[in-house]
Amino acid sequence: MKRREFVTALGVGAAGAVLAGCTGSESGSEQKQAAAKQEAIKWKMVTTWPKNFPGLGTAANALAEKITKMSNGRLEVKVFGAGELVPAFGVFDAVSSGTAQMGHSASYYWKGKAAAAQFFAAVPFGLNAQEISSWIHYGGGMELWKEVYEPFGLIPAAVGNTGVQMAGWFNKEINSLQDLKGLKMRIPGLGGEVINRVGGTAVSLPGSELFTSLQTGAIDATEWVGPYNDKAFGLYKAAKYYYYPGWHEPGTVLEGMINKKAFEALPSDLQEIVLQAGRAANQEMMDELTYRNALALKELVNDHGTELRELPSDVFQELRTVSDEVVFEEAKKDDLSRRIYDSFMNFRSLAEDYQKISEYGYLHGRIQTS
Repeated sequence: MKRREFVTALGVGAAGAVLAGCTGSESGSEQKQAAAKQEAIKWKMVTTWPKNFPGLGTAANALAEKITKMSNGRLEVKVFGAGELVPAFGVFDAVSSGTAQMGHSASYYWKGKAAAAQFFAAVPFGLNAQEISSWIHYGGGMELWKEVYEPFGLIPAAVGNTGVQMAGWFNKEINSLQDLKGLKMRIPGLGGEVINRVGGTAVSLPGSELFTSLQTGAIDATEWVGPYNDKAFGLYKAAKYYYYPGWHEPGTVLEGMINKKAFEALPSDLQEIVLQAGRAANQEMMDELTYRNALALKELVNDHGTELRELPSDVFQELRTVSDEVVFEEAKKDDLSRRIYDSFMNFRSLAEDYQKISEYGYLHGRIQTS
């Protein structure tokens, strides 16, 4: 009898211990979650794009969400659209100074601070989306990009790509090079210098000012991105002619610049999450815009009466000639620019040899037989 009472008591005690253990475990888990929530690192991401703007603004949102979710809330990233915390073109200084820990923009906007940065956004007649992503991540481009941004306390990352852009919206037909002379066009980076060289005037404007500037005649033409983003701004209401291809931006990289001190203060796993979220966002944007641009182009032409035009071959060839001159002159400014130029051009030559028999060879054959 005593033995039975002992065993029973032992069982009850063991069960109590188990329950106590479970309660303690759950309590410990809750405490850890609470502690993790209290210790969450909060970052600000400033952008050059209007808040929630389709394609560009939403890409910044998606990147922030990826980092927050992948870190299980340990690193929370809040996005600020252009003008909310800093002006559209104030992103570089804000992240460099630590006002914000991260920025979402395009590096050709910073040519006044580091001219060589332009090579990592878009080079006229340069690399397309597939090629420039390969050059940055495997061909030595990232190491050079880091070298450009090092003096500013910044770490660069490729976090998106527009693919080949459109040549832009024009309020008059472009039938010859003469039609570009005197033309006031919104176009950034090296492409803007090319327009200046052929007799036009390049203007730098944030996206939010494009429609009004084009509609009022403050500018005669503008490029932005491609059908999806251009339709969102309603540019088809302000200009009649839509020209292609985007010689000036054959594969524009969106950058996610990171404050170096803020990055280095993160635990190693969060650092890796930030970098890998950027890689995922880079591919995701290319996938999305390939789909949405195809749909938007049909709508612009079929529903809004947009006149789609190809740039005349002689105009295209002259732009190529002038572009080569401009890019080479940019390379001569300093040793770092020359090393970037050499790396970029060597990769372009290497890629062209393969593209002729792979991507181009296939697409040309597919289109010819369709």
